[in-house]
Amino acid sequence: MTVQIAHIGDIHFGGLADIPVIEALERMLPDLRPDAIVIGGDLSQRARHGEFQRGRAFANVARETAPVLFIPGNHDVQWWWRPFIPFGKDALYRKYRTYFGADLTPTLTLPGDSTGSGGSGGGGGGAVIATALTAHGVAWGSLTPRLRDLAVKGHLPKREMERVRAVFAQADPGLARVLVVHHNVLRGEMSNRMGLARWRRAQRRIIEAGTEVVLCGHDHQESAEVLEGKVIVSTAGTLCTRARGGRPVSFNFVTIDPAAVQITFFRWDAAKQRFQPSDTAAFARQTPQQSASLEPQATQ
Repeated sequence: MTVQIAHIGDIHFGGLADIPVIEALERMLPDLRPDAIVIGGDLSQRARHGEFQRGRAFANVARETAPVLFIPGNHDVQWWWRPFIPFGKDALYRKYRTYFGADLTPTLTLPGDSTGSGGSGGGGGGAVIATALTAHGVAWGSLTPRLRDLAVKGHLPKREMERVRAVFAQADPGLARVLVVHHNVLRGEMSNRMGLARWRRAQRRIIEAGTEVVLCGHDHQESAEVLEGKVIVSTAGTLCTRARGGRPVSFNFVTIDPAAVQITFFRWDAAKQRFQPSDTAAFARQTPQQSASLEPQATQ
């Protein structure tokens, strides 16, 4: 069984969202026929009610096509409350929860074929998609010596990955293990920046949890890479006007089958006023005897 995920990041409803582009995506989603739609954070620009309302409307339209899973990004957090509530976090996510529910780290299971041969004792295909919260506002775990990182950097606490590890451990062995986080877990090519503070520790925790595929964003530049030869990483671009280097806005389309993972970049064609499939990266699914490998492929 093949699982297909539309991976969307960094919409930034408010002053930066490119509304005609987003409306084009809304019309396109039914034709793509994904099994799930992942919105990886930063639905808003300033965590304002109107921005979240438009974000919820987008999620509702997407939900007509497939189940939608979303998490908060750093722009969705009311981080300015932190000095007034140093030991509490509820106020940071109050607006977000009003529109997207109380659960900041939802899980979605896409069942596989119970008669398949995907894993020992399990079926073939399918995926369990877990999420981990990396957007904590101004927090000790994400502080760095650089002032510009304030409320921008994320961090991946041990407790988050222990919870994810438990989700993966309880899932059917035949399901692909997919982790969604907001912040980029690998260094951005153009920004040369890591999204997470203490990133080496975070990467180690991701690998140790048994993650096969990571869906992340934050950096506003799309990419498809492999973390230490073990974990396939899809980094979504942005649908706002701040794509890095003046590149077209984009989203990723992730296809997982029992043998491989393919990540296709859909980039905006301004002349045709629509998204077009661009290059595709293909990765072999990892087995205990082999590491994931990257094999770029051209699309038609």
